[in-house]
Parts: sequence; C-alpha cells; structure tokens
Amino acid sequence: MGGISVWQLLILLVIVVLLFGTKKLKNIGKDAGDAVKGFKSAMNDGEKDAAKSPQITSAEQSTPEATADEVKMTKDETQKKEAERS
Repeated sequence: MGGISVWQLLILLVIVVLLFGTKKLKNIGKDAGDAVKGFKSAMNDGEKDAAKSPQITSAEQSTPEATADEVKMTKDETQKKEAERS
C-alpha cells in the first residue's frame, strides 16, 4: 500500500523508452558514466595534490601578534590624528 510495485516500474520504463528511444537513453547513460568517471579522477587528483603539498599547522595560519614597535607607532599615529582634530 503506498509503495511502488514492480509492475508500475515496468510500465514507467516502457513509457520512458517509448518517449526517448533506446539510442538516446544509451547516450544519456554513457554521458552520465563519463561524468562520474571524470568526477572520480578529479577527486583522486585532488587527494594526490593535497598529499604532496606541505601541511600548514594552525600556528602558521594564525596572524602574528603586533610587535612593541608597531603598537608604539599605532599609538603615535592616533595621538597625531587627535592633535590634528583639536
């Protein structure tokens, strides 16, 4: 009850074959298979490239902290801008 039976699937298959024809369905299947092969090869190439590239640690990804000179320069620039506004 509510499920699709085998007979309904067979009728649907016959309708699809009559609408599109076996040659067109064969071409669609071939194109879909080629697309899947291309996707798999691209995934494998990506994994190979990722394995070859050096791994970046989280410490290397984080931004470096400002040095004391940079902080002082920033404070000096802020003070100059405030003085100019006054």
